[in-house]
Amino acid sequence: MSLFTPKGFLMWGGVVLVVVAILGYVGVIGPTAQSSIFGNFWWFDNAENIAHLVLGVVALIAMYVLSAGMQKNLVLLVGVVGILVALYNLVGTQLLGANLESPADLILHLAVGAWGLYAGLRKAPMMGSSMSMGSGMGSM
Repeated sequence: MSLFTPKGFLMWGGVVLVVVAILGYVGVIGPTAQSSIFGNFWWFDNAENIAHLVLGVVALIAMYVLSAGMQKNLVLLVGVVGILVALYNLVGTQLLGANLESPADLILHLAVGAWGLYAGLRKAPMMGSSMSMGSGMGSM
């Protein structure tokens, strides 16, 4: 499944968010800077871990229960929110109780936002469009 479709975004993004939440909880990349392998540069506190777990589970469920149109709308919404959080991180490092390291979280949110917008706005390739103009005509 392509990373650049709404369904692919929900699947791969959901899996990554759940894994990041677990790693944040167990002391690999959080819940404190001292317990993160990245130190003060990048760590996920428990507010972020909860958000990542909830968002990851919701993405995985949405992949199975939402129609393609609803998946596209959700992915576009996530893309816009990702960009807005990144822009907020230019001026602030606390959001709804979560710590936002800059530039690490800023780059992450920009990348996720761009990925979501691209996956949501990208036109699906047309099936069977590779037929040549002469195919289907008999030989003369």
